[in-house]
Amino acid sequence: MEITETEVWRKSSYSNGQSACVEVRMAEAVAARDSKCADGPVLTFGTGQWGAFVAGVAEGRLGR
Repeated sequence: MEITETEVWRKSSYSNGQSACVEVRMAEAVAARDSKCADGPVLTFGTGQWGAFVAGVAEGRLGR
């Protein structure tokens, strides 16, 4: 999937000023990257996969 500059990267409002956070872009798929390395690799997920991940986090089903 090609990421275009018109898509907006977002990060949590809980993120600290040191940029130690994950950023995401929502479009036809979800892209995630390390905010400390904006030019680094980007992981992409289908919307169903991302939804399952977010639900797992919210429900505490994923360990540390």
